[in-house]
Amino acid sequence: MIKVGIVGAAGYSGVELIKLLLNHPEVEITKLFGNSTVGNSIEEIHPSLKGMISLKVEQFNPKELEDIDLLFVAMPSGQSMQVIKDAINEGVRVIDIGGDFRLSDPAVYSKYYKHEHTAVELLGKSAYGLSEWNEAEITKVKLVANPGCYPTSILLALLPLLKENLIESKNIAITSYSGTSGAGKSVAANMIFSEVNESVRAYKVGDHQHIPEIKQYLEKFSGVSTSFSFIPHLLPTTRGIYTTIHATLNENVSENKINSALKNNYSSAPFIRFIGTEIPEMKNVINTNFCDIGYKINEERTIVLFSTIDNLVKGAAGQAIQNMNIMFGFKQTEGLLPCNWSKSQKIWDKKQSLQIK
Repeated sequence: MIKVGIVGAAGYSGVELIKLLLNHPEVEITKLFGNSTVGNSIEEIHPSLKGMISLKVEQFNPKELEDIDLLFVAMPSGQSMQVIKDAINEGVRVIDIGGDFRLSDPAVYSKYYKHEHTAVELLGKSAYGLSEWNEAEITKVKLVANPGCYPTSILLALLPLLKENLIESKNIAITSYSGTSGAGKSVAANMIFSEVNESVRAYKVGDHQHIPEIKQYLEKFSGVSTSFSFIPHLLPTTRGIYTTIHATLNENVSENKINSALKNNYSSAPFIRFIGTEIPEMKNVINTNFCDIGYKINEERTIVLFSTIDNLVKGAAGQAIQNMNIMFGFKQTEGLLPCNWSKSQKIWDKKQSLQIK
């Protein structure tokens, strides 16, 4: 049994963490930290937790970490660095759900996140928490940088094809759509119901903070140089990410090669559901830690990849718990929705073979 604390416990990702961790047989939540909610019981702040957990939200103090094995930090970028330094100094392992430790270059961080990095000494000591691609490194470190929600949906779909040299690595076009919870709980005029309802809009075109993260880890895990466009959009939904990616296939790449690349790279990945030439739907991953991936091949060697996740689960709290499980030697599925990957993959394989016949 490990004891965990959560900083930013009353936010969207924090509450999602609480709900998931309450079902984890190897975890006890012992500390909840916040700012504006300090002194209130978490079940008073979020009545959905009534009868499940009654801890009070405290002001963060490193002296309160003495009996904690792992600290989840779910704070906006720029606010987590001192908290994480304090926790590391106390010998506590940390999973940062924010963006402060995802980029290796502090100058790039400052350019895209619009403030200076004040814990540069920890950048080389953290591991990027893309669970399916960095498991070995995650087991070795005390600080894991949980990926962004957009990058998770993009990297999981693209990496097998880039790694296997099945697509051209230049001029990749990425379009993603997110529910409004991706912006957190801060109040903004352009996020109120009457502004987002019955509408879709692009935002942060060309300067979104996830652009360098996508590039850094596409190249790190595939081993090839890339260029791409990334256009994020806001959907009038609460949660979910839906990504479409256009790329050019290399010569003589067949559906069989694409299927093999995705299945081989995710043969032991319990939360990747590869559905072949079917098109995934966002509603099928909501409230789960799954990433559903499909594709279509168009004329002139163009492949369109589709990827969808729940931004609050696989894009935040769920992947954080998956990383915690890796760090502490638990099954990756522990505390998350039980699943039988091998069974579902066999069903898909049978379906595909019938279609070929």
